[in-house]
Amino acid sequence: MMENKILEKALNGERISPEEAVRLFETTDMLLLGNIASRISRKKLKERVVTYIVDRNINYTNICITDCAFCAFYRKEGDEEAYVHSFETIAGKIEETIAMGGRQILLQGGHNINLKIDYFEGLFRRIKERFDIHLHALSPPEIIHTAKISKLTVVDTLNRLNDAGLDSIPGGGAEILVDRVRQKISPHKCSTREWLDVMDCAHGMNIPTTATMMFGHVENVEDRVEHLRRIRDQQDKTMGFTAFIPWPFQPGRTELGLDHDMTSQVTGLDYLKTLAISRIFLDNFDNLQSSWVTQGPKVGQMALYYGANDMGSTMLEENVVRAAGTVHCLNEEDIRRIITDSGFKPQRRNMRYERVN
Repeated sequence: MMENKILEKALNGERISPEEAVRLFETTDMLLLGNIASRISRKKLKERVVTYIVDRNINYTNICITDCAFCAFYRKEGDEEAYVHSFETIAGKIEETIAMGGRQILLQGGHNINLKIDYFEGLFRRIKERFDIHLHALSPPEIIHTAKISKLTVVDTLNRLNDAGLDSIPGGGAEILVDRVRQKISPHKCSTREWLDVMDCAHGMNIPTTATMMFGHVENVEDRVEHLRRIRDQQDKTMGFTAFIPWPFQPGRTELGLDHDMTSQVTGLDYLKTLAISRIFLDNFDNLQSSWVTQGPKVGQMALYYGANDMGSTMLEENVVRAAGTVHCLNEEDIRRIITDSGFKPQRRNMRYERVN
């Protein structure tokens, strides 16, 4: 079978083409696919260790002008539930995170036209003055938005954020890096080129980032593979991505879910297949994350046999997926138990995938 030849090629360390990756989506032998993805993962990482991080996702505002059809989290300015958190509210959340052993916060929010570069410079400086914490903040669309409303270039924006305390950039807002798809689900958000340019600039400034993919909406498998190709090409250039995190679209309470009658979410099998093919195709990524936040602990655990080597975050707080009606909670003890029960050794890490005690 053609798919077996492709898998054999990947196992031998040869790079597979986008056409071959598309072909792998046709395979029905899930056990073989998982086996190859796992073996490639173990070849890279040598030890039977699965990592995780203790952190918190703080959404500084839910006010947003982009009207993304897949989002149930955002609110318009003036809405009853609209907010911009005060510094003291954010500081309180950071204190709780540190008390629970966290050393990082993920800070993301809506595209709020009132929050220009000086807002973030002030916020980041105050956070860094008060706390010894890693600031993993502002996805590429937020950076593009901030640059535009502040009348700055992306390079100037990144320089100023970096000087104020930005440590790394999350890979959110990638959705699918194909403009035809982006026009359907997030027409007011940054383009594929803009998303990649932010990452390219950040990597050039030695700011590490992650990469993500949100799939299972209006895209096809060719689009998923094109997304993977684009981040693989970027990684070839800079090696600045520390991890790849694919997760399925959550249709609950979203315009996109209603418009397309998406009552059935991506199945666990489709998620695991996409994860395994990502591991096989992305030969220049060391770390792939399990998406237990969207898939739940059981499928999140199965992901460790389909190419994932990281359980992601304890997510002391998560609001965006929750807004779509998907609620899965795991604390550090739960994550360590899942890893141990899977036959691996749990290891706490930081954003750069350095081990921490």
